[in-house]
Amino acid sequence: MITVITEFAMSQPIPIEEARSIFLNTAPNYLNVQGLLRKTYIFSEDGKTLGGVYYWNSKQEAEAMYTEEWRDFVREKYNTDPKVAYFESPVMVDNITEQIHSE
Repeated sequence: MITVITEFAMSQPIPIEEARSIFLNTAPNYLNVQGLLRKTYIFSEDGKTLGGVYYWNSKQEAEAMYTEEWRDFVREKYNTDPKVAYFESPVMVDNITEQIHSE
């Protein structure tokens, strides 16, 4: 599994209510994306950094998301360049199903 963390540094902080509204507006874009297991939107306490934590089946499927078109969407929506970091996730603890997953 691959975990991707995206970050968008805002020029001005925004309130969490505004961030929630933006997130709810864009969330449907991530439904049924090939290889995307889960996405969690993130918001820093000071309102200056937004982003997401994505869990993917593979790096290839993840890389298919973070295209120049996606980067342009982020630039237009948030007026900033996104940071994208990829991480191998060899072990995952799932407390909902009470399982430990390992590739």
